[in-house]
Amino acid sequence: MPRDVMIGNRPARILIVDDHEDNVDLLQARLEAWGYETSSANDGDVALRMIGENPPDLVLLDVMMPTIDGTEVARRVKQNKALPFIPIIMQTALDATEHKVKGLDAGADDYITKPIEFAELGARVDSMLRIKRLQVELEAKTNQLAEANTKLLRVSQTDGLTGLANRRHLEERLDEMFEHSIRLNEPFSLVMTDIDKFKSVNDTYGHQAGDAVLKQFAQILLAEAREIDKVGRYGGEEFVLLLPGTVLDAGVTFAERVRKAVEAHTFTFEGGTLKRTASFGVAGWPHPAVTHCEALVKTADDALYVAKETGRNKVVRFASDEFNAHIGNADGSPAPASSDADVTANTLSTKLGDRSPRGENLGAPAGA
Repeated sequence: MPRDVMIGNRPARILIVDDHEDNVDLLQARLEAWGYETSSANDGDVALRMIGENPPDLVLLDVMMPTIDGTEVARRVKQNKALPFIPIIMQTALDATEHKVKGLDAGADDYITKPIEFAELGARVDSMLRIKRLQVELEAKTNQLAEANTKLLRVSQTDGLTGLANRRHLEERLDEMFEHSIRLNEPFSLVMTDIDKFKSVNDTYGHQAGDAVLKQFAQILLAEAREIDKVGRYGGEEFVLLLPGTVLDAGVTFAERVRKAVEAHTFTFEGGTLKRTASFGVAGWPHPAVTHCEALVKTADDALYVAKETGRNKVVRFASDEFNAHIGNADGSPAPASSDADVTANTLSTKLGDRSPRGENLGAPAGA
């Protein structure tokens, strides 16, 4: 009957391990006549080396051999995690049950007794290669599923336009980084930035131009950030940078460098170019007003709001003299002293008024 000799799109490869050259010649002639590809080894050492260098699809393994016997070869092959699944058929002239059990315990998948009947050999080879094909198919489907899951995870964590982390992933990483900073007592800074007058880009040049500006802005942020930093799009034209191990002063210095890079950049889009600036709010831990990661976001957002209110294209640090002066003047009350570090996030919320999750004043036009 016709045999299915293929593994994928090629003939199955069978390694014959036997120290008797006549046996090898006989087996190779029959297996190749059936359509299989064969190779041979005359002792266990050679067999193990060949299996490691180019794993076959099946091993036809003699028990009695010099240097390393077939039982030990089977054991080493099955214990090698770097190898794929390789069916092993033990061939032995010893018909005693104890020898068959010993081979099977070592990891052999089947056995055949010498002198070999070719009809039985064909049936056992067919059976083992069916298992091999199923294993190959299962591994392929498992790999496809793993790749699909990886893509889905990446999509779920990535902003589709800029390729940066999306808000959900940013918040997850913020939780992890903030807890890490508290546990190790390491500083942690957060920068929130917003493209100035972005709405006018869409209104004047169209949304495709706006998308081009957002993508290029994202690339500027990535270029300036360190490998350990996390950069993401928080929403609309607003972005967040998480800076682990960074004190507040260093966070301000970083934000100022990014601000200058944005100011110097000429944004290009199909049909034209334009210039834009960005505003930045910086907050950090440790600080009395920052007791949890939501408060860190809130304080950076408040600092960004002050930067937008006081002229744009600038960096404002939370609780700085400029920040405190502005929130004091916003409602006509005296400005708190710059050393007044116990101003809480709730107090700031009262002074600055209700604001959207993106930090925009709900009464102000979008894209300010």
